[in-house]
Order: sequence, then C-alpha cells, then structure tokens
Amino acid sequence: MTAKPTSPKTIDEYIAEFPPNVQKLLRRIRKTIRMAAPGAKEAIKYRIPTFVLSENLVHFAAFESHIGFYPTPSGIAEFCEELSSFRQGKGSVQFPLNEPLPLELVERIVQFRVTEVHENQLRRSRC
Repeated sequence: MTAKPTSPKTIDEYIAEFPPNVQKLLRRIRKTIRMAAPGAKEAIKYRIPTFVLSENLVHFAAFESHIGFYPTPSGIAEFCEELSSFRQGKGSVQFPLNEPLPLELVERIVQFRVTEVHENQLRRSRC
C-alpha cells in the first residue's frame, strides 16, 4: 500500500510543491490578491489556496501549463470581455504559464469580489 500524498496546510506549503518558475508566479498572484483584499484570510480549501472574507473570495492553483484563477461565476461574468482571450469555465479562468500574468486584471476582479461579498453581508444582515 502506498501512502496518500499529504495536503498542504498553508499557502506557503502549497507553493513550495512547485518548480521555482511556477512558485514565482504563485507568489505574484498571492501578493496581488492580498493587496486587493487586505482583510481576507488565507486558507487551503479544496486542496488549493483560497482567500476568505466571510465566504470564499477567490481561489488559485497551479497546473502543468497554467495558473487557474477562480473568482466565482460572478467574477468571470463581470469581466467576461477582458477575460475573453483566456480559456474559461463557469467560475474559472486559465492563465498560461508561458504568458505574463494579467495581475492588474486579477486585482480588479478581486476588488469586485470584495465589494460583492460586502454587499452580500449587508443583504444577509437586513433579513
């Protein structure tokens, strides 16, 4: 019987699992998210880095040929035109490893999600 791979417990542990060139990209996207959402807490959820602000704000992850960014379906829909050159899913977008990360766009998407989460909290508190 083989041992199960351990899940990282922190984002630092997650990043350390990748080659140096990918680590650099992961650190850059992490820093961008931190700056855009200074009140968010870091976590590992679904075995990937997650930022939480009373609910999941955004996730990101590294893959063989891309960095996956998961700002929920609303984050993708709000920036659909600017994200149109990237491969997408319902709540995700893929940034190829061989292209520059669109960090300014990531920052704006995270800021959008912060506003959206705060609005959700206000709506819930009124009920």
